[in-house]
Amino acid sequence: MVTKYRNKILVMLFASGVINYLDRSALSVAAPLITKEFNLSAAQMGMIFSVFFIGYAIFNFVGGYLADKLGPRKVFIYAMTFWSLACGATAFAWNFVSLLVIRVLFGVGEGPISETVNKTVNNWFPKKERARAIGIGNCGQPLGGALSAPIVGFIAIRYGWRIAFIAIVLLGIIWTLAWAKIATDYPSQNPKISKKEIAEIEGDQELLSDVSEDASLGFYLKQPIILFTALGFFAYNYILFFFLTWFPSYLVMAKHLSIKDMSLATVIPWVIGSIGLATSGILTDYIYNKTGKLLFSRKVVLVGGLLGAAVTVGLTGFASSVTAAVALMSIGICFLYLTGSIYWAIIQDNVRGSHVGGVGGFVHGLANISGIIAPTITGFIVSSTGSFTSAFVVAGALAVFAALMVALFAKPINVKKQISSAT
Repeated sequence: MVTKYRNKILVMLFASGVINYLDRSALSVAAPLITKEFNLSAAQMGMIFSVFFIGYAIFNFVGGYLADKLGPRKVFIYAMTFWSLACGATAFAWNFVSLLVIRVLFGVGEGPISETVNKTVNNWFPKKERARAIGIGNCGQPLGGALSAPIVGFIAIRYGWRIAFIAIVLLGIIWTLAWAKIATDYPSQNPKISKKEIAEIEGDQELLSDVSEDASLGFYLKQPIILFTALGFFAYNYILFFFLTWFPSYLVMAKHLSIKDMSLATVIPWVIGSIGLATSGILTDYIYNKTGKLLFSRKVVLVGGLLGAAVTVGLTGFASSVTAAVALMSIGICFLYLTGSIYWAIIQDNVRGSHVGGVGGFVHGLANISGIIAPTITGFIVSSTGSFTSAFVVAGALAVFAALMVALFAKPINVKKQISSAT
């Protein structure tokens, strides 16, 4: 397995996730310093966190569509370069409005990443490895969040928060150069891969559902399994982005940690979360191999993970100590990330390769509307109540609702339906 060329692709996807979340988490770590320098209210900071997702959600779909049309190699090159430069531009912000504009552009650059990862896995991995590949490829994201706290925190304390944003630009540029050299859209286009491995990949890529090859993008977007997967993903992202944007400030504002101590404390949930994400694909594949029930193996992990996250995240709002808050949030993020590869696996199970990017972008785009909502709602809750408790409860309640809806209404695609009705 180690010598297979597709594992180089997987390593690059893992590294892209590390860089993605390191860049994305940087503002959250530096937020207490930025808030003080620009004299921002909690509501204003919530808006700055939220506007990122305006550009991000739109370019989830655009990026997925382009990955289908242009190929994931080019889309990744353009996206990584653009978001790295936009992240660095944060260092040159001078007020509330300038931060808003920069964060929108940053969201535009990061928008295509998950869809492009999903498209790459679809092109490069046989069906029996896809859920695991998605989980491993994406588990770099929480590790990036974990690294962001000590790296950005150290640089911000020693050299100033602006220098931290300039420094992390280099990581994206280095990755882009390596990706351009290593990756191709399909294994058959790469002269460095053996014919044996190409045959192994392409010989096991048939669709796991029976949907006709004539099925249009519009057909898939109307299916209950796609729509309720998007709802589950919405709840997942609400908790994730609530944690990503506000948890560092919660530890400083509500638990009175210093920037240094906060930077260390926030590492723990991210590290534990990465274990959950890496385990996600392995667990669902194991259940499928034991039961032979594909959708059941996806739903049991998704529903169980969301319910576990709902309970522990909701309880975090009532934690009386820093230790309890960090422990509960860490368990909650682990449960949450246990579902992380499932949304993408369901798409890969049910959508033909020519539409994987577009459908993935549609689902991810709907899900990331939560990114626009969660930080702003949290900011207004904190401003109006003077407490974070209600914000934790809202996040948990949403996850319970989404888990129940997925359990009850996410059904297999009806292959008897006339494809022409969707065109």
